[in-house]
Amino acid sequence: MAVRPVYVPRDDRPGVVVRSLDFEWFPGFSTAQKQRSIHSLHVAAGEAGIEPVLEISSKSPEELGVSLSAFHLSLTDADGSRSCSVETAFQGSKVFERGGPFLDLLNGTSREAKKDDRLQSSGRLLRFEFQGAAWPLKPRTYFYDWLYLSALEQQSGLRETLVGYRGFTDIEFNPKKSINCQAYSAALYVSILESGQSDTILSSPESFLESLQDEYTARDELLARQPRLG
Repeated sequence: MAVRPVYVPRDDRPGVVVRSLDFEWFPGFSTAQKQRSIHSLHVAAGEAGIEPVLEISSKSPEELGVSLSAFHLSLTDADGSRSCSVETAFQGSKVFERGGPFLDLLNGTSREAKKDDRLQSSGRLLRFEFQGAAWPLKPRTYFYDWLYLSALEQQSGLRETLVGYRGFTDIEFNPKKSINCQAYSAALYVSILESGQSDTILSSPESFLESLQDEYTARDELLARQPRLG
C-alpha cells in the first residue's frame, strides 16, 4: 500500500483541496506498472467521491495527461520568439549563490535541464529570474504555478476540457521528496476558471499572488509540516 495526494479544485474560493488516499502500489519502473498504480489510485479516488480524475505525467494512460506533463507542456515567450517546456523554463530560471540563471537550459530538453550538474553545485538557491523579472522563493510554489498556468492559458480550447475533471494526480510526485506538482497546478487552474475571476487573477503575476494569498499561506504551512526524505 501507498499514500499519494489527489488534488481537487475548490468550489468555495480559488484554491485546491489535497486529499491523501491509500491505494495499492505496484512496484517497478515500467509504464505498465506505473499505470497499474495510477488505476489503483483513481479507484480509491472514485470511492472517495472524486471522479473523473486525470493523471498528469509522462506515464498517464491518457494522451491529454502526457501532453500536460511539465516535461512536454510548452510555454512561448510573449513576443512568440522562443518556446520551451515548463520544466526547462523552471530549471533555467534558478539563481544560486554561485551562478544562474542558466539560460542555455532553455534550448535543451526537459530531462537535460533537470539533471544539469550546475543545479546541484552552485550553492544555495536564492530566487528565480524569468523574462526580466525576479521571483521570490516564497510562496513556495508561486513561480512554478505561474509558469504552468501561463502555459495552460496558451493552449487553445483546453479550458473546456479541464473543467470536466474533479481531481488530478501525478503518480511520479512524492510530497516527501518534492514541493512543486503539476497536478496541483492543474487543479488550481480549474478552480480559478470556475471562480469566474480568471481574467483578473491571471492578468499578472502580482494579481495572481494577491488573489491567492490565503491559498498560498495555507499551502506553505502544509509544506512546512511535511516531513522530507534525505
